Amino acid sequence: MGLNILYCAALEGLEAKEVEAEISFTKALPAFQITGLAGNAIQESKQRVQSSLLANGFKFPPLKIVVNLSPSDLPKQGSFYDLPIALLIALHGHISEQDDKRIWFAFGELGLDGRVKDTPAIYPLLFSLLSKDKNRQSFFLLPKSAENFYSKIPHLKAYYIDTLQEGIEVLKNPPILSQSYEDLPFLSEEILGEKYYFSTDFPLDFKDIIGQERAKRAAMIAACGFHNILFEGSAGSGKSMIASRIPYILPPLKGQEILEMASHTLQLSPFRVFRNPHNSATKAAILGSAVAQNVKPGEIALAHLGVLFFDELPHFPKTILESLREPLQNHYFTISRLHAKITYPADFLFVGAMNPCPCGNLLSISKECRCNQKEINAYKNKISEPFWDRLDLFVQMQEGIQEKNIIASKQMQKQVLEAFKFQKRRGQDCFNARLEGEKLEEFCFLGNEVKETLELAIERFGISLRQKHKILCVARSIADLVQSKYIAKEHLLESLSFRKI
Repeated sequence: MGLNILYCAALEGLEAKEVEAEISFTKALPAFQITGLAGNAIQESKQRVQSSLLANGFKFPPLKIVVNLSPSDLPKQGSFYDLPIALLIALHGHISEQDDKRIWFAFGELGLDGRVKDTPAIYPLLFSLLSKDKNRQSFFLLPKSAENFYSKIPHLKAYYIDTLQEGIEVLKNPPILSQSYEDLPFLSEEILGEKYYFSTDFPLDFKDIIGQERAKRAAMIAACGFHNILFEGSAGSGKSMIASRIPYILPPLKGQEILEMASHTLQLSPFRVFRNPHNSATKAAILGSAVAQNVKPGEIALAHLGVLFFDELPHFPKTILESLREPLQNHYFTISRLHAKITYPADFLFVGAMNPCPCGNLLSISKECRCNQKEINAYKNKISEPFWDRLDLFVQMQEGIQEKNIIASKQMQKQVLEAFKFQKRRGQDCFNARLEGEKLEEFCFLGNEVKETLELAIERFGISLRQKHKILCVARSIADLVQSKYIAKEHLLESLSFRKI
């Protein structure tokens, strides 16, 4: 019996589902059909497959060829189905099925001359398949042009091919495959037996920002604990400059996290992602959309593990800001539609920037504000109190202050890295901003004097329970930056100073 089954994959929501490609040759009028809810790109593959096979000396038999992609009720799109379809046709009846019951996956678009090409859709599918099951005897045929990229995925047993003919030879006589996982080519530091990756290159450096020491201090605290932060200040005071530099001082990444981010960015980088949507972006662009199983992640999903920056925050539609309350609190988001319900991770550091008034000159020492109190109130009321509650740090930018103490990103990154190691060594497995329940009580323990100070602040300022937790978490990050085991009074007072009044 000849080889008549190969595997590929399709996305169902954000998860890869195995697709079984099977073939049959029957005595009937010559035809070539693909069934199984195959999209236009797959139907067009018939021409690419035929040309590739003919270019490699294959002659189509005078039979009806039917390729079925199962499960047949799962919609499928993409040109990477070319390779498994062509291999099934070329090898049917020519080799026996493998005795060791290996499962063969094939991904690749075919050129008309039989070249195997990479497509952007392949990597997310590979990462999802390997994340679900690391121990199966699954072998992959993949484009040679992407070997440097795909070889970084752990547990991936892959043969890399340039042409369809090479794929045929591999399936006919599979060579011995050694584990070829390559370490990520970035600086790393081992903490408690696990590698964390980072970079000491700073395309955007905090030393370029003159002054604004308090704002830079707040940015470093936010980076240390992954705290949401909002900058308020006049136009040109440096809000956007500070926000764009935060990703380069954030804590290091695990290898798995770098590979996960690459599912969206399609590149391996030790820098956390930075997403900066314009305030004219639609709700679907920010939150994501799902139409008939066709899921498009929004900015909050693309910012996962990185930074989401909203410049001119009050100009974003209120419906979008209110919808952000759930992911800011829970760090995931669910899209519910008639034919789809998808939950995806949205664990990001939120950075906002806004002017103090519509004209932007309320805090300026050189320009006069043209807004009346009603306009200022209307402008600020676009941000609701529940949304403010999700923010950990609030900073008013200063104008015209030129401090001599210029701190660079390299120094800030070093402090954040040392604080990160300090957190890990005390047994903490999440960022300070994500502490809750028993972990919050364990790592944010307060002495009697510090506790009295906090209780006095709660009574005087009417601080809610959520705000109290955020104040404690920020104080924990401030203590971590000086590697203090306990939260001291000065740490708590500095945390309170970053509250919105």
